[in-house]
Amino acid sequence: MPFTSSYPKPPTGISILIVGAGFAGLTTAIECHRHGHSVIIYESFPTLKSLGDIISFGANGGRIFARWSDGAIAAKLRSLSIDLTQYGFRIHKYDTGEVVYHQPTPPQNPEAPVFNGHRGELHQVVFEYARDELGIEINLGRRVEGYFEDGEKAGVVLGDGERVTADIVIGADGVRSKARQLVLGFEDKPKSSGYAVWRAWYVAFSQPLSHHTLAKRSRFPNTDMIVDPRTSEFCSNGDTFNGWIGPDVHFLFSTIKNGSDCCWVLTHRDEHDIDESWSFPGKLEDVYKVLEGWDPICKAIVEKTPSLVDWKLVYRDPLPTWVSKHARILLVGDSAHPFLPTSAQGATQAMEDGVTIAVCLRRAGKEGVQAAVRTYQEIRYDRVRAVQKTGETTRDRWHKTDWEKVAKDPTSIAFPREDWIHQHDAEKHAEEVFDEIFKRFIGPEEDKNEPLLPREESVAVA
Repeated sequence: MPFTSSYPKPPTGISILIVGAGFAGLTTAIECHRHGHSVIIYESFPTLKSLGDIISFGANGGRIFARWSDGAIAAKLRSLSIDLTQYGFRIHKYDTGEVVYHQPTPPQNPEAPVFNGHRGELHQVVFEYARDELGIEINLGRRVEGYFEDGEKAGVVLGDGERVTADIVIGADGVRSKARQLVLGFEDKPKSSGYAVWRAWYVAFSQPLSHHTLAKRSRFPNTDMIVDPRTSEFCSNGDTFNGWIGPDVHFLFSTIKNGSDCCWVLTHRDEHDIDESWSFPGKLEDVYKVLEGWDPICKAIVEKTPSLVDWKLVYRDPLPTWVSKHARILLVGDSAHPFLPTSAQGATQAMEDGVTIAVCLRRAGKEGVQAAVRTYQEIRYDRVRAVQKTGETTRDRWHKTDWEKVAKDPTSIAFPREDWIHQHDAEKHAEEVFDEIFKRFIGPEEDKNEPLLPREESVAVA
């Protein structure tokens, strides 16, 4: 039987500050609002920016979207998403260009749809649902400079010195979140993963032109693509998705908006040292060097790119805990557990975080907030660690391909869609396991926040 529940829930009296208005912060705010909590968001960006490339939400994320506004939000996201029902995902051998596996797109499940679309456009739908339909207070242009807590409350210090408090604070502001340092008790530094990604980048005047503002996008118009006989097929047949797989390199190219817009990413080896700023302008000449000996179609696509960004993929040690000493501050999404792009689960796992903490707080009530926060971590921690690993296994599957094996079994190079990930219902699961886990954390308030992971263990990703 499908899991059903009515919303919004009765007010719980629990107040929540969320730092960050990305998918993690917005989903957490929306779910907390639906479960009866009082929510305020603080976001450092003064305005929404249509940034990013294609983002994917698996069925486990689609199941969450489908419950919002009686399916209306999922319908809006569907209208903006790539439709690969007919085209599927075509995987090419890097040198010959032959399609070694044509991976079909599973049929859409209306209760758990899958979405792939431009990050900025999908984000705007979720943002407007939170702000305009649910009336969640979102404070843009308010940078958080610090966090604090005691046994009774938690709070943030804003850039102008204002201090704001609540029952709990949720850090959803990414891998550079200042909450990480408070939770950990030390500052963790990023490390080179040995890989980087080039992304197509396009700068144009945004609409209306009278504002004279620039929009930066990771997609570019098909103007040059469609007039070149080598590449016109990608823009004349609706939405498309193709991947070329080579030694320690993979190149993904898609067309969206019925073939009118193009975007690509190329993941490759990169041993450069990195620091806290790991995004740089890229050079087409560097991309051409990596593509030497590859299917000429790849260069034909890349050479039509107006510009590109060089994005270093970095490692971060797995956090031993996502919860502060007094369990009044917690991390969700990339703040807690960054993912490699090859997992295609980073944003979806952030959504699962938001659902889980909302359920835990409602079930615990205002007097059990700290135990609820620790229960959230216990429910999520092992699952997230396991899903994170799939980013590495998928990358290795492609970058270390056994072509003889692929010739015998083409499905061995397919992008994994594992049931234990995609069929998971985060809300139903949290409801089912809450009581058993919650009772472990009830009792006199002490320093119950034991790390779940030894600090010497390595490898998490961003």
